[in-house]
Amino acid sequence: MPDVHRCEVPADSLLHLYQRAAGYADCYVIEVPGPVTQEAFIEAFYTSPLFKVERTLLKYLVSRPASDTDARQLAQGKASSFSAWRVEGQSASELLLADFTARTRSWLMAVPVPGPIPASRTRLYFGSAVVSRASDGSGRSGMGWLFYALLGFHRLYSRLLLSAASRRVRAA
Repeated sequence: MPDVHRCEVPADSLLHLYQRAAGYADCYVIEVPGPVTQEAFIEAFYTSPLFKVERTLLKYLVSRPASDTDARQLAQGKASSFSAWRVEGQSASELLLADFTARTRSWLMAVPVPGPIPASRTRLYFGSAVVSRASDGSGRSGMGWLFYALLGFHRLYSRLLLSAASRRVRAA
């Protein structure tokens, strides 16, 4: 997983809207050889064996099942929701999903790396945002203790998910 590293949220991205407004935002990137379409990246991400574990958990914990066919529909821009998320924004290079509580966002982007040979490499991005909870009556908003307790796991899991998706697009 050494190829995956944390980076700044790209300024012109859909996720950037939440960088300042959210209580937390992160972004990870990996470069892969060759051209990779956003559609291929989305499908690879949401059909990776690691993400299938999350899909199974969501199916049983929050009654929000999703299949590989659902992931393919999402990748093709033919779905307005996927498991526990709804599509908030989608373009030729980006996908922004919001969970049904509207507190968390999940974001994917695939862009060619500029260079002398067009599309000889592609940057794959994965990011998340979590909006602060409303004030607890004290006038302060916050993330809550559970957020901080799980943050280390989230960062590792994000890197593992992006790595798994990059392996799938390279194998395709």
